[in-house]
Amino acid sequence: MELEAIKKVRNKYNLKNLWLMIPFCRSPQELMKVKQLITDAGLLRSPSFKLFMMAEIPTNVILLDKFIDVGIDGISIGSNDLTMLTLGLDRDNEEVATEFNELDPAVLWSLKRLVVKAKKRGIMVGICGQAPSNHPDLVEKLVKWGITSISVSPDAIDRTREIIAWAEAKKLK
Repeated sequence: MELEAIKKVRNKYNLKNLWLMIPFCRSPQELMKVKQLITDAGLLRSPSFKLFMMAEIPTNVILLDKFIDVGIDGISIGSNDLTMLTLGLDRDNEEVATEFNELDPAVLWSLKRLVVKAKKRGIMVGICGQAPSNHPDLVEKLVKWGITSISVSPDAIDRTREIIAWAEAKKLK
C-alpha cells in the first residue's frame, strides 16, 4: 500500500520530488530484496526517483561499500540510533542514558567513515537526529568531511547555518 501511495503521488499528481528512503536495512542482501519489492511495484530508480537508505546501524558503517554496490543514491545517517547501537545502550533508559554520547570516539569514527566513503563513492549523504543540533562543533566536522545535508531542530537552524557558512569558507581557503 505504501508503494502504491508513492506511485500515486508521483504519477497521478506528478509530484516527482518524492523519493524513497529505506530504514534499518541490516544487510546488502536485505537491501536487494527490498529493491526487488520496489521494482515489482513499478517504481524504478532513475534521475527523478532516487533511492536512499538510512545509515543507522553499525553494519551500515562496516559494509557501506557493499550497500552502495547494490544500488542506492544516498544515505541519511540516523545519529540517534547509530549512537545507541554503537555504544550498546538506550538513551531513553535512565539507568544508562547518561552514557549516551554522540561525540564518543567510536561514533565520530563511524560518522566520518560514512561521510567520507559516501562522498568518495559519489552518493549523497545527510544526517538527521539530535547530534548536529546539540553539538555545533560536530557540524564543523561534518562539513569538513564533505556532508551533503544536515537536518537540525528548528531552534538550531540559524546557529547551524552560521556554522556551515563559516566551515565552508574555512574549507575553501
